[in-house]
Amino acid sequence: MTLLQILGNIAWLLFGGLLSAIGWFLAGCLCCITVIGIPVGLQCFKFAKMVLLPFGTVIDYGSMGSGSIVLNVIWILLGGLELALGSVILGAVCCLTIIGIPFGLQHFKFAALALTPFGAQIRRVR
Repeated sequence: MTLLQILGNIAWLLFGGLLSAIGWFLAGCLCCITVIGIPVGLQCFKFAKMVLLPFGTVIDYGSMGSGSIVLNVIWILLGGLELALGSVILGAVCCLTIIGIPFGLQHFKFAALALTPFGAQIRRVR
């Protein structure tokens, strides 16, 4: 990770990143209450970890199989819409200032991820 990415990740926590990570973590905890929801909860935990350090990561929306599409539809109905809406609101607030625009763009990236988390691949950029 470069120095710029490290500084961006530290500032990110102050500009709503910690709040977003807590949202993903709580969604994961709620999903893990039932046995059927455990795979969804594990996905939420993975994204909560990524939301803590977003600078230096890229999300690839590759080929989604039929299983991913079904899980994404169920996910949107059960909690993805709320997480996406929260990320859009935080992104819009961050974009009100010039300094906050990079953080707002990260929030918008996570709003898209909140709508289609299954089939998405997270990749670290060097």
